[in-house]
Amino acid sequence: MSAPISNVRPEPDKVLVEIVDYVLDYSVDSTLALETARNCLIDTLGCGLEALSYPACTKLLGPIVPGTIVPNGAKVPGTRFQLDPVQAAFNIGAMIRWLDFNDTWLAAEWGHPSDNLGGILATADWLSRNAIASGKKPLVMKDVLIAMVKAHEIQGCIALENSFNKVGLDHVLLVKVASTAVVGQMIGLTRDELVNAVSLAFVDGHALRTYRHAPNTGSRKSWAAGDATSRAVRLALIAKTGEMGYPSVLTAETWGFYDVLFKGNAFAFQRPYGSYVMENVLFKISFPAEFHAQTAVEAAMTLHGELKQAGKSVDDIRKITIRTHEAALRIIDKKGPLDNPADRDHCIQYMVAVPLIHGRLTAADYEDSVAQDPRIDVLRAKMECVEDPQFTKDYFDPDKRSIPNALTVEFNDGSKLAEVEVDYPIGHKRRRADGIPLLVEKFRTNLARRFPQKQQQAILAVSLDQATLEAMPVNEYVDLYVI
Repeated sequence: MSAPISNVRPEPDKVLVEIVDYVLDYSVDSTLALETARNCLIDTLGCGLEALSYPACTKLLGPIVPGTIVPNGAKVPGTRFQLDPVQAAFNIGAMIRWLDFNDTWLAAEWGHPSDNLGGILATADWLSRNAIASGKKPLVMKDVLIAMVKAHEIQGCIALENSFNKVGLDHVLLVKVASTAVVGQMIGLTRDELVNAVSLAFVDGHALRTYRHAPNTGSRKSWAAGDATSRAVRLALIAKTGEMGYPSVLTAETWGFYDVLFKGNAFAFQRPYGSYVMENVLFKISFPAEFHAQTAVEAAMTLHGELKQAGKSVDDIRKITIRTHEAALRIIDKKGPLDNPADRDHCIQYMVAVPLIHGRLTAADYEDSVAQDPRIDVLRAKMECVEDPQFTKDYFDPDKRSIPNALTVEFNDGSKLAEVEVDYPIGHKRRRADGIPLLVEKFRTNLARRFPQKQQQAILAVSLDQATLEAMPVNEYVDLYVI
């Protein structure tokens, strides 16, 4: 017979307590973190605005029951929707992630910490509109930036040493956990209630990575984060009612997260929670490409110019060698047919072929109209990905956090172009001086997709000034984005 399991309710798992204590007690005083959060905010909202050009995204947006308008509800930027905070979080989260163009964090687990903005902004806007209706003060945008810093930190610090993809779980699990923690604080949960809320996030059903990998790659990967951050709002609101939590959700023998889903392993941590992740987050600035391929795309853009200078075309290419890191091989090294845009933007060969041919890579280049070009698959078939152990080592080095790729093009006549290596993408912390002006231009471009000139200028006037943005009531800022 097995030994009976004690029915004495344990103290909450240490991981839960540390998340909650960080959210409730840590003071974000890093100027760099808050400035980066502002840049992250505008970039993330801009990504959402661009996604509104795609019917595959917009068909999922709006209220669950058509025509529903929630009094004092959260507004969805770039639309006329005003929704409950759970559905608004889904809308904003789906927009943000749709084109795979928002920020990225790479470690043992990868992910996109700005996915949490769906829950954060929806909740802050909803709280602010209801506060005003009750004669109280609304939240200000600095509250949103602080929540972003903390959500980034929770998601990113857990990801540093713990690989969820290796056990088949999707990284949006961490979005759900981080969003639950910061949203719970925003809605005023007590410490015990917040512990309960985070435990509910861990005990919840979790998404498999099925939709990110061949042969099932599909568009759920574009709304999975919206689903996760909206679920977080729901769980925080459930905890607000006084609903109980599950203190040993991670460590419980047999039935806890570690035993059921993590092969019996406890989470490992590299550093305490602070503001490290926001300060070091990676921005996707030039290309809507899965981040492990960003430097490969930069290298391909360089080679496109060199092909012209050498008097060669892609038809003259015999072989392309992509020297890369282990994570890229595991996630985006793909052979065979690519069935949809979600499949293509997770294929390093596709993301190299398009810029070699056209000298560009945009969101539209993943659509069928471009993918039908037979030259793309011909080039893909000529590519070989090989791991460079030093690239993999540098990828994990906390002082480097590089995402290196190197491309070599060989021609049918036996000649070749010099290898082009790019270690740090334009959105890396080491390239902020080059990257932030381009990030602002990306934001301007995305505003112009949706708003008339006067409205664009009103948004820019607030968004590009740190002090002005931080002091602005959340509802007033969101109102700037209403069409």
